[in-house]
Amino acid sequence: MVSPAEGDRDEDAALRPRRFDEFVGQRKIVDNLSVYVQAARRRGDALDHVLLSGPPGLGKTTLAFLLANEMGTTVRVTSGPALERKGDLAGILTSLEKGDILFIDEIHRLLPVVEESLYPAMEDFRIEIVTGVGAGARAIPLPIERFTLVGATTRTGQLTSPLLSRFGIVEQFAFYGPEDLATIVRRSARLLEIPIEEAGAAELGRRARGTPRIANRLLRRVRDFAEVRGDGKITLDAAQYALGRLEVDALGLDAGDRRILSTIIQRFDGGPVGVESLAAALAEDRDTLEYVYEPYLIQEGFLL
Repeated sequence: MVSPAEGDRDEDAALRPRRFDEFVGQRKIVDNLSVYVQAARRRGDALDHVLLSGPPGLGKTTLAFLLANEMGTTVRVTSGPALERKGDLAGILTSLEKGDILFIDEIHRLLPVVEESLYPAMEDFRIEIVTGVGAGARAIPLPIERFTLVGATTRTGQLTSPLLSRFGIVEQFAFYGPEDLATIVRRSARLLEIPIEEAGAAELGRRARGTPRIANRLLRRVRDFAEVRGDGKITLDAAQYALGRLEVDALGLDAGDRRILSTIIQRFDGGPVGVESLAAALAEDRDTLEYVYEPYLIQEGFLL
């Protein structure tokens, strides 16, 4: 049996663009990366290390897979919190083939000891193996294949200067406009064989918080309502009805957003209020406020 969550993950993988010309939005980033990829392939060299930053759900992971496909290489995926020891990183680095891409999500959460072991790998394509203990310990350099590190972060400011300076390509993702999101919704609906009208796609695009991941999630949930409460087609009326049931308003704000704003107004007289105080008042985790809610509320001018 496949759970709904597993089904959604399978659909997410199916919706992922595989070529630059399939990627909607972020044109400056995509055009620049296309040039860098073509140049690297003409030289027969690995792509320079890439840092992709921006709020969650904007396509950083998708672009890492796309880069591997365009370069004709494979991608290994891990995350900052998953690399607990230097040996974890060394095991991955020594398994990479020439030109492979190592994708580290949440790279700002690397432990210092792991991050420092990454420096010679990025710069000189070597790792250091320590033998012996105490005064007799010594580091033996071990060459590795030339690879490309693609790091993704929602917190560029938390990256150390030595790590940040080792990325030759740095790109900042921005929230998507409603037109691009409507295009993404139409593409996803076509791939998932969901009947949808232009007005329905446009409505989803307007309410998706500038985020493709949310647009695709809303598409799947609106499909459920359209199939059970309608004829299966996502019309404007069907989209508006379903989004109302999901408590997503015309600005893309959900119940969580409205709770945050009403708390600031009612308990803190409209602010200012520190994030710790707000998190305590909401009985909410600080990271959830900063990563999930704050970026869009700031983008839309609700928070300063």
